[in-house]
Amino acid sequence: MSTREAAPTGTEVDAPTDKRALILVFVGLMITMLLASLDQMVFSTALPTIVGELHGVNHMVWVTTAYILASTIMMPVYGKMGDLIGRKGLFIGAISIFIVGSIIGGMSHDMTTLIAGRAVQGLGGGGLILLSQAIIADVVPARQRGRYMGAMGGVFALASVAGPLLGGWFTESIGWRWAFWINIPLGLLAIASAVAFLHLPKPNRGKPRIDYLGMALVATAATCLILFTTWGGNTYAWGSGIIIGLMIGSVVAAVAFVYVERRAAEPVIPMHLFAQKNFVLTTSAGLVIGIAMFGALAYLPTYIQMVTGKNATEAGLMMIPMMAGLLVASIGSGQLVSRTGRYKVFPIVGTSIVAVALVLLSRLTPSTSLVVFGLYIALMGVGLGLVMQILILIVQNTFPAGEVGTATASNNFFRQIGASLGSAVVGSLFASRLTNLLSERLPAGASAGGDANSLTPEVLWKLPARVREIIVGSYNDALAPIFMYLVPLVIAAVILLLFVTEKPLATTIDRSAAPLD
Repeated sequence: MSTREAAPTGTEVDAPTDKRALILVFVGLMITMLLASLDQMVFSTALPTIVGELHGVNHMVWVTTAYILASTIMMPVYGKMGDLIGRKGLFIGAISIFIVGSIIGGMSHDMTTLIAGRAVQGLGGGGLILLSQAIIADVVPARQRGRYMGAMGGVFALASVAGPLLGGWFTESIGWRWAFWINIPLGLLAIASAVAFLHLPKPNRGKPRIDYLGMALVATAATCLILFTTWGGNTYAWGSGIIIGLMIGSVVAAVAFVYVERRAAEPVIPMHLFAQKNFVLTTSAGLVIGIAMFGALAYLPTYIQMVTGKNATEAGLMMIPMMAGLLVASIGSGQLVSRTGRYKVFPIVGTSIVAVALVLLSRLTPSTSLVVFGLYIALMGVGLGLVMQILILIVQNTFPAGEVGTATASNNFFRQIGASLGSAVVGSLFASRLTNLLSERLPAGASAGGDANSLTPEVLWKLPARVREIIVGSYNDALAPIFMYLVPLVIAAVILLLFVTEKPLATTIDRSAAPLD
């Protein structure tokens, strides 16, 4: 993965001419992208069985939220530190932390340890995709970057199917713990690739001045916000002192963060980023897409298993149409952007398609044909494929190489905030609606298979037909209408993207380290 050395500060350089070196860089980054995205998707089908065995269905949302929250908190840290000290060491460190978290999760025998393992994974996972995206910006000009970013989106598409399939196979054969163990060989391969081939330009900024206070405040604000959305209306009443305190804590920490960042020598999220219209618009749209994407997709494999009776492997196979749509749209749009230099239309069209797909998903019933379901999620995949990587490209094209990590991290941070909110809010709404529906519909004295926290797809489909039909109907009616709640948010994202200014994509890499004022 050797690349040519950085030009002196303040100059512009062409892309590396050594195609073999660039390919080695890209292959290593793809492995890391696969590691990060595969891990998130494996749990989508394995999760119902895992939480059932560990007697923690009521804590299921935390298995997802712990990872997303930890990775969200770390994103600005990785982005800023990469700009200050270089990305290679951080890249290897992030992979190593991710492996440690996988070991903890693989050895867990209760929900507390499982959630802790996922949180540690998130501490490393926050740097995997982000640093991969920033490293590509270090070596490929924006005009050529579209095809590479599109291929990275294709990796996510591959993982979106391979992950659920592997999760289903692990659950039904060698055991769900392999959802963690598989990360170890992949992680070691990614580390070996980085050590052997990755040679990146080093920033010439002198001794770094680290914004510890800013990092602590942004972590506090994000944590309070996610706990507010996760606990509110479920663990604690919306009007309880804890929930009100969390909301106040989030607002206070956010205000204090802005105050500190305006005065910090090297702010973790510089306020001048928000002076750039394209950054504000794409970051806001990315936050909304994060809410919709993770809020909808995180629970679809579970929905398939519970409502249709498919096993975990079959549920994974049912996600293939979404992968195909995302793969074709991501790679195709990336190629078109590199050839034409035009990019604004793709996220606008893609976000509109996502809105249509959510409307269709909200109309699901237990009797909906699996073919129709496949068409709905294929449409969702096409929409996401046209949006995700293009938004990152727009942000990176707005700032010089000396700030590309910080800008990319800030954009991803807010998208992950959206992902955290989407996962937490949809999960909380789903759990609350399901509990209410079951209490209303199950006849007095009817059994739902024992402790509701231990209800798995296998247990459900062994229940008497009358009870099973009630539970299946409740699952459908608890989740499907929530998709419609997300549609107005996505329409708002479409409107925001209409105002993006289509600036020419850079054909050289600006090595200027001077931040924008």
